[in-house]
Amino acid sequence: METPEQFVSGFFDEELFPEREREEKKMGNGLLKSVADNVVFVLVCVGIAAALFLIAYGAEKYAQRRAGVTERILTTRKITMIGLFSALAVILHILDFPILFLAPGFYKLDFSEIPALVGTFAFGPVAGVMIEFCKILLKLIIKGTSTAFVGDLANFVIGCSLILPASIIYMLKKSKKMAFVSCLAGSLIMTVFGTAFNAVYLLPAFSNLFGMPMEAIIAAGAEINGNINSITSFVIFAVAPINIIKSVAASGVTLLIYKPLSPILKNASPVVARQRVGEVQK
Repeated sequence: METPEQFVSGFFDEELFPEREREEKKMGNGLLKSVADNVVFVLVCVGIAAALFLIAYGAEKYAQRRAGVTERILTTRKITMIGLFSALAVILHILDFPILFLAPGFYKLDFSEIPALVGTFAFGPVAGVMIEFCKILLKLIIKGTSTAFVGDLANFVIGCSLILPASIIYMLKKSKKMAFVSCLAGSLIMTVFGTAFNAVYLLPAFSNLFGMPMEAIIAAGAEINGNINSITSFVIFAVAPINIIKSVAASGVTLLIYKPLSPILKNASPVVARQRVGEVQK
């Protein structure tokens, strides 16, 4: 004779309730796939961050050897200044805002690359990458994510695509003309790379992790701009303009304020810094 428990459980056999069994298997497989996708995305993020840091470190080491500099790349003062610039960057990043006449609301514009670019001009590529990384880390702690971390990866990588080329070129010869050339090169690279990176990786990752079909993303873009009818046209007409605005704003402000700020940033002595600022103003 069956016990009450066996009798009740018999109603949930696969033969009696095949739909329920299939639904449970589907949910289990969906959960495992979601976890696997998120783990892969996190590993990709870590790999990209490590690669960018290594590129910055290698470029800075090479520049130091050429100049005969033996100072450590990360001194105590540099670390302190990285913390300060990261704090400024995260404030500007949190104050992001959508440009609804250009792109859907999940694309937002911020000017956090301004302190990152100033910091990387003053302290080198490694400092710039660390400012970008710390900015994203602080933003996630303070505000969290609304884009399944895809937007945060985009902000970090695309920001680095501006500051890394700009700082590496500027290290070759630190002059006003070279600063302009480096900002121009960084802006072009950021626009082209950021647009392509969105099309190839970021938008598909956002669609997968956030659960928003690619067709819905393209449709959201089409409501704003009738020329958008594919992922390629989406990134050209919606993503590229935002990258252009962001890179030009960061480059323009940096070129205006870096020279007056340079003595303060590069000198440990406040007295000497004030004297040099006075000389620059004269």
